[in-house]
Amino acid sequence: MNKLYPDAASALEGLLRNDMLICAGGFGLSGIPERLIDAIEASGVTGLTIASNNAGIDGVGLGKLLRSRQVKKMISSYVGENKEFERQYLSGELEVEFCPQGTLAERCRAGGAGIPGFYTKTGVGTQVAEGKEVKVFDGEEFILERGIRADLSIIKGWKADEAGNLVFRKTARNFNQPMATAGRICVAEVEEVVPVGSLDPDCIHLPGIYVKRMIVGAPYDKKIEFRTVRERPAA
Repeated sequence: MNKLYPDAASALEGLLRNDMLICAGGFGLSGIPERLIDAIEASGVTGLTIASNNAGIDGVGLGKLLRSRQVKKMISSYVGENKEFERQYLSGELEVEFCPQGTLAERCRAGGAGIPGFYTKTGVGTQVAEGKEVKVFDGEEFILERGIRADLSIIKGWKADEAGNLVFRKTARNFNQPMATAGRICVAEVEEVVPVGSLDPDCIHLPGIYVKRMIVGAPYDKKIEFRTVRERPAA
């Protein structure tokens, strides 16, 4: 089975529809599936619910889909660097489900493992707990969180073999692995594809059974979310 497609548009062909739930890997601008996001924007699908740690920044990453008004709801942990996100949320144009970062990762891991829900102390006594079942274990309160099972996962990897076995590079692993397993179909973009047998089996981060389609997205113009420099001292 050939999993490698020539470009992002062909890799997503037949998978996109309005009002679907997408899990997107990445953390800030690290490890985001840029080419796949661009193809989703170009497809024109609308009413999307996207589960992602954040929504990129203005005009970059998932920020492009916010700008084009293709996103109906975000399930996110951190959204502080996106002014358009803020504007849409405060104006009531965008629905937001805020989710603690560890809880979001576990919701996606649980969804990928076939676990419909789990209990956690995180969020007890806060707005996060509103409307959720509370259960007492050993005298302490826990809230019920639902696993996330998405229609589609889009992720970014570093290197993959032709069977889809995939390696992430350093911190770019972030949310990509749990997001990949949470989708009924996972499409990955990578920087390089090598022959089967080229990768050390003990170094595989995501088994190829989870990856249904792949593209090579390189080269990348790797952006920096924040650039902080010292002022040049006076001569």
